[in-house]
Amino acid sequence: MKIEKMIFATGNEGKMREVRMILGDLGAEILSLKEAGIQAEAEENGTTFEENAVIKAKEIMEKTGALVLADDSGLEVDALNGEPGIYSARYMGHETSYHIKNKNLIERLEGKTGEERSARFVCAIAACFPDGRVLTTRGTMEGQIGYEEKGENGFGYDPIFYLPEYQCYSGELPLEEKNKLSHRGKALRLMKEQLEAL
Repeated sequence: MKIEKMIFATGNEGKMREVRMILGDLGAEILSLKEAGIQAEAEENGTTFEENAVIKAKEIMEKTGALVLADDSGLEVDALNGEPGIYSARYMGHETSYHIKNKNLIERLEGKTGEERSARFVCAIAACFPDGRVLTTRGTMEGQIGYEEKGENGFGYDPIFYLPEYQCYSGELPLEEKNKLSHRGKALRLMKEQLEAL
């Protein structure tokens, strides 16, 4: 089955760059919501990253009749019982800047060191086809919550996510390097394998 076109349900330019870098050689046209002329805000009321990704992809697929991919991702901090988890984007309110969200997480881990600060980025990607088929994949990136914000690359929680193995923050990684290691990069590559297998 040749995929001519797909819509990736996001308006985030940084995310679209990552998506195109990884899925580009499938030979399909990849459009963001804006490029496809769609304005939609699905209500993410699932209880897992996978459920939320499917909700987003399905809603746009039903509107457009096209193959739609969507992701749901977030940060899980072990010492905080997995918070902010599926609420990562809404944590402390949509309008709150990530600088404030990051500061809050660092403060909540005060007194904890090393492994006690373990955390991971999780990304689930769903593909919803017009014929009703649904595929999902999940990728994770393990690390720790740092003690400060560092790095100008990335967005969201990247500046406080420390990678002990690389002795740097996610926000300090060049984009190509981050794509190799990131939760979204891993989930996208798994999804690419599933799409190629079709």
